[in-house]
Amino acid sequence: MRLEGRKALVTGGAGGIGAAIARRLAAEGAEVTIGDLNLDGATEVAGEISGLPIELDVTDLGSAQAAVDSAGKPLDILVNNAGTDEFGFFQQTTPEQWEKVIAVNLTGVLNCTFAALPGMQEAGYGRIVNIASEAGRVGSKGSAVYSAAKAGVIGFTKVIARENARFQVNANAIAPGPIETPLLMQAREFGEIGEKIIENMKAGTQLRRLGQPEEVAAAVAFLASDDASYVTGETLGVSGGLGMV
Repeated sequence: MRLEGRKALVTGGAGGIGAAIARRLAAEGAEVTIGDLNLDGATEVAGEISGLPIELDVTDLGSAQAAVDSAGKPLDILVNNAGTDEFGFFQQTTPEQWEKVIAVNLTGVLNCTFAALPGMQEAGYGRIVNIASEAGRVGSKGSAVYSAAKAGVIGFTKVIARENARFQVNANAIAPGPIETPLLMQAREFGEIGEKIIENMKAGTQLRRLGQPEEVAAAVAFLASDDASYVTGETLGVSGGLGMV
């Protein structure tokens, strides 16, 4: 119960990694608000953990502010997890796809962090955990813009850690590798190419397997807890060794 009494907001919490994070934080004692465009999905997960569901569009600052306010004051833990991708080799994608991927994966992190920071600064406490990706560190074929956005999340995390250390607000990122989620499995829509991408991802890990959402959630719980009180500005790979250099 490392998080007992803490208030947490998990974005993109209706399924996949986000749902696993919400469940783990609640199991550790946190009061969890689940924000997602999929309100039905958020409501279902919230019902499992006695949490609060809220419709959240992370690309809209007003929506982000409403979600932070609904989560309660002070908000102790913000997990920026909402993400999306548009699989395809770069020259097969469109500017409209670029805008969507950047808006959700990068601008969404900016919006929710901007909304949460004033309360954390005033309280003199905060834990921000941004779900980036190993794609942001090593690049992922078929996900050029996604990789760029996640690299931006990693850089942004470091700046937030530097600027807010004096307020005792820690900011860290997690870089998952290939995790068995609906987002990754979308690659199969491209047939043989998509299957090859997934298999290459698995082969690129040292453990030769896909990760599970619960394995990412365990790392989030650590970074959100006081066990990680001396950890800030870091990017923790949860990737089966994919990002080893």
